[in-house]
Amino acid sequence: MTMKSINPTSNKVIQEYKEYSLDEINESINLLDSKFYEWKKVNWNERKRLFSKLADLLEEQKNNLAELMMKEMGKPLAEGVSEIEKCAWVCHYYIENAEKILAPDIVETDYERSEIHFEPLGTILAVMPWNYPFWQVFRFAVPTLMAGNVALLKHSSNVSGCALEIEKLFLKAGFEPNTFKTILVKSDKLEKILSHEKIKAVTLTGSTEAGRSVAALAGKYLKKSVLELGGSDPYIILKDADLDEAAKLCAKSRLLNGGQSCISAKRFIVESEVHDQFVEKLIEQFKSKKVGDPSEEGTDIGPLAREDLREELNNQVEKTLSAGAKCVFQGEVPEETGAFYPLTILTHIQKSMPAYSEELFGPVASVIKVSSLEEAVKVANDSSFGLGAAIFSKNKNSAFDIAAKQIDSGAVFVNDFVKSDPRLPFGGVKDSGFGRELSEFGIKEFVNIKTVCLK
Repeated sequence: MTMKSINPTSNKVIQEYKEYSLDEINESINLLDSKFYEWKKVNWNERKRLFSKLADLLEEQKNNLAELMMKEMGKPLAEGVSEIEKCAWVCHYYIENAEKILAPDIVETDYERSEIHFEPLGTILAVMPWNYPFWQVFRFAVPTLMAGNVALLKHSSNVSGCALEIEKLFLKAGFEPNTFKTILVKSDKLEKILSHEKIKAVTLTGSTEAGRSVAALAGKYLKKSVLELGGSDPYIILKDADLDEAAKLCAKSRLLNGGQSCISAKRFIVESEVHDQFVEKLIEQFKSKKVGDPSEEGTDIGPLAREDLREELNNQVEKTLSAGAKCVFQGEVPEETGAFYPLTILTHIQKSMPAYSEELFGPVASVIKVSSLEEAVKVANDSSFGLGAAIFSKNKNSAFDIAAKQIDSGAVFVNDFVKSDPRLPFGGVKDSGFGRELSEFGIKEFVNIKTVCLK
């Protein structure tokens, strides 16, 4: 079987890759397991040196790596460069903090000594998506390896070039072979991989449906799992908000990466007094964005990553419109071939519509009018998802209190759009998954938290 990498701008095949056989997969896992017993003994100074070299390589090669992403999934070059810079940032964060975070905790008890130690588990499987082909992998791999584990990557088949390049980066930085390993396989082999006795845990970033499947397999084989799944992030615009700033940041969040982000703004919940003004300003922001060839300077939004994703999004929009929603803005699609989708703003959204309850993975904004703060909070929480959320208000202390106490979400930002940060835990609740990545919480997901006592 082969796997194809297709340029979504031209719809031309970039390259075909041979899928790994079960024998090749098992050999890879066994090699990783053997390497684990060496890698976990490597001292902190050497780990830091290797990750420092990796960060340097990322900075040196960021333009080439951004071009690879542009070709495989349509990301504009400027966004690709920013993604690679963020990968270097996560390296530096754990270089500076991992040793301190994983130092044994001393606990006062009746014993002479009571300590909590954090020990690596072994080979960790990562099932990663195409939308941030480098960042999603690095935010998992850096803390996982820094903690002393080894990593096996099963990436999305449409970004196989990126997947192989990530392994090359680790090798170029000086990591021993089989400390980080990429395998090229389709999802139908996932159970065979996860059931292997030497796979100790799994992390997945992807759709809720994929998360349920992996969670079921992890439960079946008693493997620890971390899931970062979909989102339908609510952004509450209160009547006292700075509407110019809110519209600017909301548009940026909704359209970043072509709207193909779990934590991009999806539902704009606006108090009735400022609803029409906000919509006008949001339209202005959407009109200012350039859609086109992601290789060209000045392009803000390229194509969606695949043709099937465009069709799925269009079906959701059409169903929403058929149910009574209104399209108040629709941008133009470039005439050239490619998986482009028009920038779209929908209003008059009701609970029965896909744009209210489903994740729309593309440049489509759903605006919901509410009559009060209480209704805004209710609508924000009326979702099966709980990944990110935001509130815009000039009364920042009150908004912060609402964010902290009333919104059901893994992260809530006040007067800004949701973003991941190596210093802060990242993950969701409800159908957006469980477990955390990044910060001190992320690096402790794949360790044995071991109690050691001396009488």
